[in-house]
Amino acid sequence: MEKQGTIVSINGSIVDIEFQAPLPCINTRLTALNNTVILETALHLCETLVRAIALSPTAGLARGNRVLNTENPLMVPVGENLLSRMINVFGQPIDGGPPLAPDTQYRPVYAKPVPLIQRTVQNEIFETGIKIIDLLSPLEKGGKAGLFGGAGVGKTVIITEMINNMVGRYEGVSLFCGIGERCREAEELFREMKEAGVLDKTAMVFAQMNEASGARFRVGHGALTLAEFFRDTLKKDVLLLIDNIFRYIQAGSELSGLMGRIPSHVGYQPTLASELAELEERICSTANGAITSVQAVYVPADDFTDPAASHTFSHLSAAIVLARKRASQGFYPAVDPLASNSSMLTPAIVSNDHYQTVQAVRKTLSDYEDLKDIIAMLGLEELSEQDRTTVAVARRLERFMTQPFFTTGQFTGLKGKRVPLADTIAGCQRILQGEFNDTPEQSLYMIGTIDEVKKPHAD
Repeated sequence: MEKQGTIVSINGSIVDIEFQAPLPCINTRLTALNNTVILETALHLCETLVRAIALSPTAGLARGNRVLNTENPLMVPVGENLLSRMINVFGQPIDGGPPLAPDTQYRPVYAKPVPLIQRTVQNEIFETGIKIIDLLSPLEKGGKAGLFGGAGVGKTVIITEMINNMVGRYEGVSLFCGIGERCREAEELFREMKEAGVLDKTAMVFAQMNEASGARFRVGHGALTLAEFFRDTLKKDVLLLIDNIFRYIQAGSELSGLMGRIPSHVGYQPTLASELAELEERICSTANGAITSVQAVYVPADDFTDPAASHTFSHLSAAIVLARKRASQGFYPAVDPLASNSSMLTPAIVSNDHYQTVQAVRKTLSDYEDLKDIIAMLGLEELSEQDRTTVAVARRLERFMTQPFFTTGQFTGLKGKRVPLADTIAGCQRILQGEFNDTPEQSLYMIGTIDEVKKPHAD
């Protein structure tokens, strides 16, 4: 009886419980209705009352129901037997497969970040095979990259293409964490990875859109616990793909409002920065292995000054910005070449050839952006010869940066292409030198390497 409490009020996902004995610690797992409802202690209101977050639906709960204090935090299963499986935040399989083995090891979802002295930094590029990303916003092995964009500009498509390109040839373990995304995407991803034959090196953790805000708020920590096990115990490199970090912040905002906290800027929770840091700071590299993370970040109303987007920016080593304008022009992937950046893009890390090419590409595209207003008002004919050359080169660079994806072949009818970084740099250099100025610009659209361009025959 000392471990039992009584529900005194229910407000959506927030439940207040009275305990006579010493109160359960913060982040303790509580259960009700014969373990069918999972709760977690969030606040101590007074000497006898705690406020808990519901991690599962509260249907059937009523005042007066008994609640059991398990005296343990939320636990998730870890181990190699999680590879090829899809689980939820409680560690239960949701892929229709058999239950996990009885001897499966479990660990708490909470852990302190690795001390700074034990962290390592690797000046190594993580190649994706996607031209515009590898050239203008190279990913860091053991770093964090963000895919920023509004609704429908292609964040999930790029994530699935990265899985297709990297997981198959990746030596370590891949881990996909779905936070508050559509159930359809989870099912499609699982099926595609099974068909591609890469599921045996991948584990998947999901808390979908329809689940309780508490589950969406904790699933990221559950996925990181699994990633840390592969890194620290099995000493493997981990590729962690998260879709979508904004949904994590959104779940925290929902809970914060229900718990009665005063909203901060734009209605977000006052604890936004610390909650995001709690998750992001666990993603790092040690002497045992690296956790390389690629995170999709939804940008509300395409406003990059939104606190959710601006706070996420500060944790990343590479930011890949997707622009709705480029998507409307048919440039896929719709990456904005001028807004995207990476801390790896310095001559000391990438080759000098790569660095100089990026500077030339960005200058050409920036000059073209400045000339667009003049072209719209006066026409291309009014430009100087030098400016017309800049426009011709920039338009060909824009089209060369497009790429057919393996995961969209059934929609586009084009076979996917994976392009090595060296071929991308060589192609951009040849375009910058004016080699293709007499070639129709459309012949550079949706190709792989520059050698696929069909030049017009000389008379």
